[in-house]
Amino acid sequence: MTSVGAKIIIAASGAARKLGKLLDSIGAKMEVVKYTERLVPSTRFVAVDDVMPVISESVSFIAPTANVIGNVRIGQNSSIWYGATVRSEVSKVVIGKNSSIGDRALVHDAKNEGNYPTFIGHNVTIGPGAIIHASTIEDNTVVGASSQILQGCIVHSKSIVAPGSILTGGTSVSSGELWAGSPAKMIRPLTVEEIACICGYADDKSDLAGIHAVECEKSFEQVVSEDEIYEDKLERNSEYWHPDSTDKEDTFVPDFRGRIYNSILSHP
Repeated sequence: MTSVGAKIIIAASGAARKLGKLLDSIGAKMEVVKYTERLVPSTRFVAVDDVMPVISESVSFIAPTANVIGNVRIGQNSSIWYGATVRSEVSKVVIGKNSSIGDRALVHDAKNEGNYPTFIGHNVTIGPGAIIHASTIEDNTVVGASSQILQGCIVHSKSIVAPGSILTGGTSVSSGELWAGSPAKMIRPLTVEEIACICGYADDKSDLAGIHAVECEKSFEQVVSEDEIYEDKLERNSEYWHPDSTDKEDTFVPDFRGRIYNSILSHP
């Protein structure tokens, strides 16, 4: 009964979709004054004081819902994930190569008795929801999810800030250390294996970013076509011919007499 019910639901949803497209087409033909739907302008890249972000041509991925604002530079193979904001209004934000800014993270500079830039090096992984405020994050480091790195902090290379930690202003994390807590303190030195894994995290993020970039660049027509192919594979009987089959199809090409057709029977 479950299988039959599922088939009925699939068939009904397909019919409803086709009916909706038909009604939309009829409505468009009946319009006296054509209506053009206008999309909200993209806020993915925004200038501040006429300064636009500079993005490497070989950047891995900038999510459609990310915001990159002002004097920001992003290096090759780096990625800015969904809902993240990288913003510079008073100084600059520089992100190196093969680094990632996680979902909903915030990276920005500051102005407080002087301009304080933010520097993020190479192979840096910033976790989801983290805040990097006018600080320096050196190469080969990990900043955990929801951590806060406040103004004037320096996180030296080959170190890890645990998820949920808060580095108070001016804190310096030495190379090869694990920090955690609120306020964060040094917990212990990192092991050789943990240090080796840091670059692995960055590479994994870069590979994943490439997959998301391909999917997000697809046109509406491509998405609809892939959806139809997927549904066809679910509904088509396994004994029927499938479009991705390796079997040859008949090719109906008339011969010189215009009445005999080539087929896989006569021309295998």
